[in-house]
Amino acid sequence: MRLLITGGAGFIGCNLAAYFMRAGHAVTIFDNFSRRGSEANLAWLQRERAPGPTVVPGDVRDAEAITRAAREQDAIFHLAGQVAVTTSVSDPRRDFEDNALGTFNALEAARASGRQPIFIYTSTNKVYGGMEAARVVEGERRYAFADMPNGVPESWPLDFHSPYGCSKGSGDQYVRDYARIYGLPTVVFRQSSIYGPRQFGIEDQGWIAFLAICAATGQPITIYGDGKQVRDILYIDDLARAFECAAQRIDRAAGQVYNIGGGPGRTLSIWSETGPLLEKLAGRKLPVRFADWRPGDQRIYVSDIARARADLDWTPRVAPEDGVRRLWDWIQANLTLFQLE
Repeated sequence: MRLLITGGAGFIGCNLAAYFMRAGHAVTIFDNFSRRGSEANLAWLQRERAPGPTVVPGDVRDAEAITRAAREQDAIFHLAGQVAVTTSVSDPRRDFEDNALGTFNALEAARASGRQPIFIYTSTNKVYGGMEAARVVEGERRYAFADMPNGVPESWPLDFHSPYGCSKGSGDQYVRDYARIYGLPTVVFRQSSIYGPRQFGIEDQGWIAFLAICAATGQPITIYGDGKQVRDILYIDDLARAFECAAQRIDRAAGQVYNIGGGPGRTLSIWSETGPLLEKLAGRKLPVRFADWRPGDQRIYVSDIARARADLDWTPRVAPEDGVRRLWDWIQANLTLFQLE
């Protein structure tokens, strides 16, 4: 297959590119290289699988550029976009253009190609908003849902919160509707806490990598809230398999929305459990300060992945302890990438 990955030099994008190149597919990367680490990720890809992917520098806000890149492609994995809630609040116009307009441009490019390519979109669990209606109970080290032992299903009401939630949610619904209206074989992945090597996490996005990088480099760590907030986490290799499974089962997956995360079997509380795990890897106590809760921060989010398991024959394989160790080992082997400027 010929695959186009928008945002292909980012964390998820470069790992997907490597995964599919190893399987023998022809991969084209479309990226504006604005994210930290993107040049290093591309260099890694070119070493990983000579001669590497086809590289098309470009921006999804440029409709003509993405239309040219989409020609002759059998599948488009649309990953490009703005990723931080705080950035969306400070610059909502840019957030809208990167996410909502960028996704619209990518969909139109797929439609204009005339090839009906598979189109998989990376959405977010933020489309469910603050989930104030969910009953939450507090334990000694973590929060839990009172009534959803399997996590949040795709049927949970949408409630876009923050400009980021609105822009990603808009793309989410456009992608779904292009299957209904134009027959484009589209799939929406509402993703939760993806992590792994080649992730240059920041405080507002990629929290596991951010905390691990801070622990490895001696940077200060601030935890907002009490640290017992729970997230389901998914290792990057498991996500890559989900993309592969969806593409292989597109007759069933087309037009569908899937919550893609670690599910109830792969969860961590943000500090009360992650902290000790990182301290074990670091071999020392990690100093941490606590600050007030941030607006909209959920006590718990866990994906119900039953639909993906049934439709895609997919289930995560990598346990949190193993995945975090792999991430830690990569950071330790690449400390020069994280030197403070």
